[in-house]
Amino acid sequence: MIVQIPLGILEANCYLVYDEASGAGVIVDPGGDTRPLRQEINRRGVSIKAILNTHGHFDHCAGNAELGSFEVPLGIHPADQDLLAEGGGAAWFGFPTVPTMQPTLILTEGFEYPVGSLRLRVLETPGHTPGSICLYSSEENALLTGDTLFAGGIGRTDLPGGDPRALTASLTRLLTLPPETIIYPGHGPTSTLAQERHHNPWLRFIAAR
Repeated sequence: MIVQIPLGILEANCYLVYDEASGAGVIVDPGGDTRPLRQEINRRGVSIKAILNTHGHFDHCAGNAELGSFEVPLGIHPADQDLLAEGGGAAWFGFPTVPTMQPTLILTEGFEYPVGSLRLRVLETPGHTPGSICLYSSEENALLTGDTLFAGGIGRTDLPGGDPRALTASLTRLLTLPPETIIYPGHGPTSTLAQERHHNPWLRFIAAR
């Protein structure tokens, strides 16, 4: 089960991913005030096992410290650890820097985090940031894309660490996944890879090359 909960100043999508049978779950990208997330966790009776960040920008990780009471590991790609430690770029936009937890899970290519009977597999998708990742669950037919891919758009590359060529390569890779894969992006509504292949101008260009 995947539950979308917008959090924080920019209402970035946080995801509660959990196995209904066991109740085990993880939090992906808590971007701010975590009260709505905590309410959902309590309502559903989920036992949180880890917090995972798709990248180090503040609007996806500002709630990390608030969730320290769960006493679970935090995971992020090592290429974004410095960005996370420096406040996730909040100061670039005039927002206060929020402290974070120290990551202890290294989310690199092929790493799989078990969530009950589910598995979240790390796909390295740099471009928006050097350490951007997506999380793929074949059991849920789901791809949590962070800020790599949105419904109708893609992640920006004009911030420090952005790389348009790397992002193009990452998007090309995502197009090799099953077209019925459901996209759970860091901002905005869900979609599918098939829909994006036909309607997203950037993916249409890449697919036509």
